Amino acid sequence: MQTLSKLDAQAGALWRERTVLDDALPLLIGLAMLVAWDRAGLDIELMRGWGTASGFPWRHHWFTAGLMHGGVRVLGWLMFAALLVSVWRPFSFLEALTRRERVWWLGTTLLCVTLVSVLKRASETSCPWALAEFGGGVVDHVPHWVAGRFDGGPGGCFPSGHASTAFAFIPGWFVLRERLPGPARLWLLATIIAGVTLAAVQLVRGAHYASHSMWTAWICWAVSAASLHAFTSFSARDQSRAAQTRTSKWCWSRSWRI
Repeated sequence: MQTLSKLDAQAGALWRERTVLDDALPLLIGLAMLVAWDRAGLDIELMRGWGTASGFPWRHHWFTAGLMHGGVRVLGWLMFAALLVSVWRPFSFLEALTRRERVWWLGTTLLCVTLVSVLKRASETSCPWALAEFGGGVVDHVPHWVAGRFDGGPGGCFPSGHASTAFAFIPGWFVLRERLPGPARLWLLATIIAGVTLAAVQLVRGAHYASHSMWTAWICWAVSAASLHAFTSFSARDQSRAAQTRTSKWCWSRSWRI
């Protein structure tokens, strides 16, 4: 029994430092801040600082539309490809993770990108550059959280897909934080800086309101936290069953020899 208890303890030791409540609290705080931002109507006020009746001067600029939009998307897919390769051929700090953990990171990143894309396609919210105020054809700005009202535009603008190019890599923080806290903090910092930069690019182009990118970050964080705890719970049960099987075989072997 002592052997079994020890193996059971080891099965969940890796993630014991973080409980569901530990990860739920930042999500709830972030949600409250997002709701407060939305209710304050700050999105449209911020856009007015960058848009004019003729549109957004930065919309088609080579730096924002070319390098920071098209170019960064290619970079994002290259990073995803590197994660894919690392499942079989880990490099650098990824060598500290098990293959199962690397698969989790890859799968959760893909889940973040997919969920944001699906929500965006289903959204009735139009982009800022579609507003008549900024030279578009949509008469009124209707916040994405107002139910039952549509702006009459093309929609498909909430949440920000471009920001997910960075924020979809948030799972790296979750999988690294206990085993490699230093690289984990650097990864999280780099992800946030990249995400905020891409959010700013889309804002000055008139492609997204600030809250669209904030919600993308929140969604990716929520998906990562929920996925992690589901993954670790499954892993702990799987390892516990394996430990029980090994212990049973050992006991049977001992009894047979006796």
